[in-house]
Amino acid sequence: MTNLTGESKNGYTANRNGSLHLEDPGVIYARVQDYYGRVLSSTSDLKTTACCVADSPPKYIRDRLVKVPEEILQKFYGCGTPLPSGIEGLNVLDLGCGSGRDCYVAAALAGPSGTVTGVDMTEEQLQVANAHVSEYTKILGYPKPNLRFVSGYIEFLEKAGIERESMDLVISNCVINLSPDKPRVLSEVYASLKWGGELYFSDVYCSRRLPEHVRKHDVLLGECLAGALYIEDFKRLCHHAGFTDPRMMSCCPIEVTDEGLADILGEAKFYSITFRCFKLPELETLCEDYGQIAIYEGGIEGNANAYRLDDHHLFERNLPVRVCGNSASMLGESWLRKYFQIVGSRDVHYGLFDCTPSASAVESSPPGAAANHAYAAMPLQSPANFGAE
Repeated sequence: MTNLTGESKNGYTANRNGSLHLEDPGVIYARVQDYYGRVLSSTSDLKTTACCVADSPPKYIRDRLVKVPEEILQKFYGCGTPLPSGIEGLNVLDLGCGSGRDCYVAAALAGPSGTVTGVDMTEEQLQVANAHVSEYTKILGYPKPNLRFVSGYIEFLEKAGIERESMDLVISNCVINLSPDKPRVLSEVYASLKWGGELYFSDVYCSRRLPEHVRKHDVLLGECLAGALYIEDFKRLCHHAGFTDPRMMSCCPIEVTDEGLADILGEAKFYSITFRCFKLPELETLCEDYGQIAIYEGGIEGNANAYRLDDHHLFERNLPVRVCGNSASMLGESWLRKYFQIVGSRDVHYGLFDCTPSASAVESSPPGAAANHAYAAMPLQSPANFGAE
């Protein structure tokens, strides 16, 4: 990750994967803190839709959002809704939590037996987040807070008090793109997750590697565009960190509403994408066929009839579905395992799994992404007679 091809200018160097690498990371930290702590007073000050949620969140999240204090909502800047259902009792970490909107919702989803920790480097945002914890705990009816906020950098989670292999779920909402050291962030997340844990996050991505004058632009940095990774470079960073098979959940194009900024960006296209990356020991770089079957048994709120693993896998309740070895591991060896039955093992290998993407998935993907999808689910013709091993 240190193959530098650009020369240092104003503290910046551009590396091959298109991300920012700083000789002095404080340059970006200071600019991000200033933009989110002082320049922006609410979401109405944004100049692009990058830090705005494009789609309405699912009902189970909307039901929790109505209980979140108004000040928390007004200070929210995010590009998605990276909050899976079914996380009762899990330990959750939010990277770059800001005012804490996602943490407050996660606290309601995790229940009194779960925990939620938000980490952020901007003191103004943390003051807002901490101000409402006691009040919110009473609203939820919990005997004690399951929610806390800590000051720190997402590149140094252990220094912020996050223990290794302590988290079941790490979420993040349009934050990793702001980091001057994205490879380190992914490595820190991987180290913080338990085996079977998951990074489930929304962020901004680009259709190409951005030139230096874009990456150095203060407003574009704050708007989450200057630090956007080329999608294929993100996949390479995931593989290097240990997340062998990143799965795309959703993808929405981003509109640049400011004409001056649009001129600077040229023909680069930006997308808000939600990915999920599991920490599992047996994930492979390609989907391999071991003759395995997955059955969703229900039980996840908001998913009474079916559960979507990613943009290619929809599991109807009680319907056996052929899956590759990676999908079987994600469903049967992660925090999702109590909701799924996996039939079969990896004892016999049948070759490469048929990964042909559906037409709808191809249409909704950013350019070039469809050719790289390495996953598909195929329902069986007959759902009968599939029991436990």
